[in-house]
Amino acid sequence: MGATQHVRFSARTNAPATRRRRSTQEVISEKELIRRAQAGDEDSFAALFKLHRRRVYWLCVRLVHDLNDAEDLTQEAFLQVFRKLHTFRGEAAFSTWLHQVTVNVVLMRLRKKHLTEVPLEDTPTGGEEGEIPVNGIEVADSTLAGSVDRITLERAIDELPPGYRLVFLLHDVQGYEHREVAEILDCSVGNTKSQLHKARLKLRNLLKHHNAEPETIKV
Repeated sequence: MGATQHVRFSARTNAPATRRRRSTQEVISEKELIRRAQAGDEDSFAALFKLHRRRVYWLCVRLVHDLNDAEDLTQEAFLQVFRKLHTFRGEAAFSTWLHQVTVNVVLMRLRKKHLTEVPLEDTPTGGEEGEIPVNGIEVADSTLAGSVDRITLERAIDELPPGYRLVFLLHDVQGYEHREVAEILDCSVGNTKSQLHKARLKLRNLLKHHNAEPETIKV
């Protein structure tokens, strides 16, 4: 591959309104794109970037709450992927490996800013009570069902401590299984279950707080 300092990506670039004829590159499988990119084909790497940029960018947005920082972090994440792609062996899904690189980049930024992080400690999970599956704004708690709008839910998620928010976003929003979350965060499955349980309970309390203050909620 060429020198990484010349590689520049834009995570917020929107697709053009007019349709373009589908290129040969667009119909190549992700596995083949990875193989070609590992062999030094920068066009294939650019295609991988286009496939995954938005998901990586919005994960960064939700973790750092700043569009410009998220843009920079997305850029840094893909530069790291560009440098480390030769180490990818396909033992996990490429998206899982990509998110592991992204999370490491984000956590490094958070540490530099001295933000408080919730450690992924080994603690009992306490079961799955308090589960709040995210499907639109569906909430399992019957006391909250029908009374929580999307803006309120997203605001509550953003108020979760960084460690809780990270596990919650990966599992309940991004849709990763506990095994995959554990791979991304380099911890045990028990740790991810424990943190998710705590995150859901914390989120329920935050939602109740917002629900008690309707005047602060903008629909």
